[in-house]
Amino acid sequence: SGMSSGMSSGMSSGMNNNHNGSRSSEGASYASRNVPKLTSPLAIVCLIRYTAKLLHEEVIEGRAAPDASIMDATDLCTVAYDFLTACLRHESEMVAFEAAKSIAMLPTQSPEVVLPAMSVLQLSLSSMRPTSRLATVKLLSGLAILHPNLVARFNEGLEALIGDSNRLIGTLAIMTLLKTGNESSMDRLLKSISKFISVIAEEYKIMVVSSLERLCLTYPSKFPVVIGFISKFLRDEGGFEFKRTIIRTMESLMEKIPETREIALLYLCEFIEDCEFVALSTHVLHVIGNVGIQTICAARYVRFVYNRCILDTAMIRAAAISTLLKFGAHCPALRISIIALLKQCAMDTDDEVRDRVMMAIYILDEAERKNPYIPPSESDDDNHHDGNNNQAPLSEDNPAALYLAKMPFSFDNLMQRLQAYKAIPGAMESDEPLDFSTLPFVEEKPRDIMSHSTIMGDEIIQAQSQDHIGGCLSGDTHQLSSEFQSPHSHDPAAVIYAIPELASLGRVFRSSKSTALTETETEYVVHCIKHIFDTHVVLQFIVQNTIEDQRLGNVSVTMETESELFDCIGEIPCEAIAYGATASCFAILERDKEQPLAPAAFACELKFSVVQVDRVTGEDEGEAYEEEYPLENLEIFLSDFLAKTSTMDFRKSWESIGNAHEMLQKFALNEKSISSAASAVIECVGMVTCDGTDNINPASKQHMMHLSGTFLGDVKVLARCQLSRPGNGAVILKMAIRGESQAVSQLVADCIG
Repeated sequence: SGMSSGMSSGMSSGMNNNHNGSRSSEGASYASRNVPKLTSPLAIVCLIRYTAKLLHEEVIEGRAAPDASIMDATDLCTVAYDFLTACLRHESEMVAFEAAKSIAMLPTQSPEVVLPAMSVLQLSLSSMRPTSRLATVKLLSGLAILHPNLVARFNEGLEALIGDSNRLIGTLAIMTLLKTGNESSMDRLLKSISKFISVIAEEYKIMVVSSLERLCLTYPSKFPVVIGFISKFLRDEGGFEFKRTIIRTMESLMEKIPETREIALLYLCEFIEDCEFVALSTHVLHVIGNVGIQTICAARYVRFVYNRCILDTAMIRAAAISTLLKFGAHCPALRISIIALLKQCAMDTDDEVRDRVMMAIYILDEAERKNPYIPPSESDDDNHHDGNNNQAPLSEDNPAALYLAKMPFSFDNLMQRLQAYKAIPGAMESDEPLDFSTLPFVEEKPRDIMSHSTIMGDEIIQAQSQDHIGGCLSGDTHQLSSEFQSPHSHDPAAVIYAIPELASLGRVFRSSKSTALTETETEYVVHCIKHIFDTHVVLQFIVQNTIEDQRLGNVSVTMETESELFDCIGEIPCEAIAYGATASCFAILERDKEQPLAPAAFACELKFSVVQVDRVTGEDEGEAYEEEYPLENLEIFLSDFLAKTSTMDFRKSWESIGNAHEMLQKFALNEKSISSAASAVIECVGMVTCDGTDNINPASKQHMMHLSGTFLGDVKVLARCQLSRPGNGAVILKMAIRGESQAVSQLVADCIG
């Protein structure tokens, strides 16, 4: 009771103070006076977490920007921030650290906001209590991603913790130092790690390798040192996950720093000479086949691959044959030699290996017959002996070219599309040939680039997410919202195909995400999913009854609109919804194909009959009566007709579409940061990012983003978005859109305008 009364008195007087004007010394003295009113440190910690949650909501809801203005953007921000800084001086170490942690985890890019917490963290880092040191170094490890210069002042104390008796503290200290280190300190850090890493658990080794990758990306010129360092662990004893992490790190570095390919591939070739894990050997062979053919001297890797064909298990031999085929298909100078090597494997004891050998020989023989290799003359470039392809690209009908062609989407997405295809009524009995173009679209979920937990970084600090701040304050919000996911969340269109009247409309092009039409705390909670067809739009209204003594019957949603583009031609009501149950009703809209696509707004109203029921027995207690319940307006956007489909090679797709229907647009966005502007652009156009361009440096003033999608009618559309923020003004968006149709390119541009 003392805790609750103290919290209510502190927060109520704080809210009254909100209306008294600007930030002043009076506000600071207010916070100082009110901290001692709560005698329990645990109660003050709860109040700190609640205050931090309020500040987060101010930023999320747009009332405060993620910069220095978070300290005084609103009256609430002023009081809340002053309260947190006042708690830094509390006599309880627990309270002071909680306040420092809350300030450090504010969604801000301004060092001035975090600076007051540094003195508390400095003291906590040198505490005699292992728990205090662990909590501090964990917080600093995440904070170093956004504010490395601030955390760099702790480097001396962090280096002293490398040899801490608690191995987790030492690991976190190493990870933090790797984030704040510079080129001159890398060699010294790696020397310290080499002595330390042999005695820590494997999960900690994985965390160190991930930090080394980030450091190498920060200082690309040091890649020989980093790759040489982590390659030593491939030769040492280690578990599967640890070595897989090292291989993935090398893959990532080869992709982002092309200069690393030669040295990294040689280390990987040495690794497969004596690898105890079959899965890792086959994966490395796959990497060598994909990356090795792009290097200057591809021939040097053939020997390592062929050794696997004669010295390893059947599964590895089969993978090696496929890798040799890639080298022969891509490098004409090596083709004859590789055919000879493959023929020596034709009598392998394993059926799968022999089949792959026969296929590889056929493909390479056909490639040589249709496009024979002509050795260069002495006057030509001396570098042709390396085995790379110095001829024109193979024609598309050549088997070798088909073998090298990339999938238009990932294997995971292919599996999802096949499952969605099976759900279409009559699809499995159809005589239509099955190819990529006949498969339904299944959208790839983009990463949430504005997620604060992603920005803050590591696997290790995810326990400090917003679920931790505020604790029970968020209540059942996530639990409630999860109930409004479609029962067929893996394929939202499956519920449509299960209803004959709706299945007759044809194949669903895409299904939108769920849109709330009511608040989650209301008596009747309604969400809507828009299912897009070629000439129709089916609206699925998901209704939940939260009133315990009522049963709803004949539930439907009536709609009115001023748009002439859509006409409501039918409804499918829900028969009954008991207390706590969720069910769906549907409305069918027909689109006028003679009119151009345009956004449309609908006024919606929930109509149903109510029957009072006994809360204990569930029996009816009276006659049914009709009821109406107003809903929020529902909007159909242009982006609803655009599916999030990625492309495996954005540059090639961009060039293949050409600039015949290219649109160039420039916009000024009312956003406070590049990250928030990128998130807003993706939300508006309804496309998915490619080539990892959703990774945005929070401190960056400019960013290029690649977007891909497919418009209704299977029209491919791509966009290149350059975001820049000159000074402290609005974010400038320069957008180039290429589509297979001029009208589609214009519609995508209209999504922003």
